[in-house]
Amino acid sequence: MQAHQSTVDPDEVAKFEAMAAEWWDTEGKFKPLHMLNPCRLDYITNQIAGEFDRDLTTPAPFKGLRILDIGCGGGLLSEPMARLGATVVGADAAAGNIPVAQVHADQSGLEIDYRHTTAEALAEAGEQFDVVLNMEVVEHVASPISYLTACRQLLKPSGLHICSTLNRNPKSYMVAIIGAEHVMRWLPKGTHEWSKFITPDELYKLLEEAGLTPVDRKGFVFNPLLWSWSISAKDLSVNYVTASLKPSA
Repeated sequence: MQAHQSTVDPDEVAKFEAMAAEWWDTEGKFKPLHMLNPCRLDYITNQIAGEFDRDLTTPAPFKGLRILDIGCGGGLLSEPMARLGATVVGADAAAGNIPVAQVHADQSGLEIDYRHTTAEALAEAGEQFDVVLNMEVVEHVASPISYLTACRQLLKPSGLHICSTLNRNPKSYMVAIIGAEHVMRWLPKGTHEWSKFITPDELYKLLEEAGLTPVDRKGFVFNPLLWSWSISAKDLSVNYVTASLKPSA
């Protein structure tokens, strides 16, 4: 059998591995993600609940669902999914993230299957999931189409794929590169490469080429006056998220 071809970019992995121990520091290098996380979770949980007919007001509404958090980092999304009753696999190409995530999950009394692996390796092993969470990863991989194809392979028929990334335009350069890395210093300089950002139309095309059916897209918008994030149906100018489905047959 031919070995899988990884889309992992070693330079990108090294960036995040160097920051691994800071994942749960709300005032550290991952402060932007901690600020964004409630907004991301709102979108994710509502998409999953709608697609699988789950009532979020009930205990463990995601019980029986198997969810993959690819590029899980320190577990900022894996842990809420586990608390909602899902069986969660958290995977990351940066080995240093896994023990950080595992220790925090253990301290929180959560059972999460964290693995140092890639989407391609999981797909080759025949792993299957109801939901694949693919948040802020696609702009860091070497081949977005190969990576998204692996994500589609990981889904069961009618499975849900949620993918967020950064738009590519002058505003996103000013906000995500100049603002976040140079002015606010929320992230180390060089965390993002603007040339790797993907427009919503480009991502929709990539998702379709990978064999998925896009069904929704929204923007994550930061309000500097309220110092908070919100979901927008119209403003996808910087951060945005998509939902797509794997065909049932």
